[in-house]
Amino acid sequence: MRRLSRLLILTLCVMFIGAGFAASAAPSDKAIGPQVGQAAPAFRLEDQNGKWVTPADFHGHYLVMYFYPKDFTGGCTTEVCTFRDDIAKLRKAGASVVGVSLDGVKSHAEFAAKYHVPFPLLADSSRSVATAYGVLTSDDGVQYAKRTTFLIDPQGKIAKIYVDVDPEKNSGQVMTDLASLKAAP
Repeated sequence: MRRLSRLLILTLCVMFIGAGFAASAAPSDKAIGPQVGQAAPAFRLEDQNGKWVTPADFHGHYLVMYFYPKDFTGGCTTEVCTFRDDIAKLRKAGASVVGVSLDGVKSHAEFAAKYHVPFPLLADSSRSVATAYGVLTSDDGVQYAKRTTFLIDPQGKIAKIYVDVDPEKNSGQVMTDLASLKAAP
């Protein structure tokens, strides 16, 4: 009986330890990226027109950097068109806008032309920027950028992060927060 008890205890211990290792080895969907107040990660990406874009291009202005999964998909089209429609208000508020996805320059050029996008769509084909911002994820082996927006202040620090945004409401949320940030002492 004593032997059976020891065997049972040993088996349970091995199961719990094994479960702990399995849990720690499992990939986490909670990617680590910059937090509010931290410097925004640097980047150098090509836009839909073949122009290289860096954070220095926006120094002294707010930057709305929104990541989206894929050109020509429903939510992404809604989001790009909403930012397009609000671009004059955003610029008046002192903000520039860039969209970022893993799609290539050619795809961005077609997407921007079809929807008359007046701001840069940046091609993160290497996935390095999505990784640096903690938004790279995958589904069934297909990698993409999670729909996340970063509001970067004129000094290059993260002022606000919007996670799992509603494509129709994201631009409005950003404009509301821009007004609050600019009104704060």
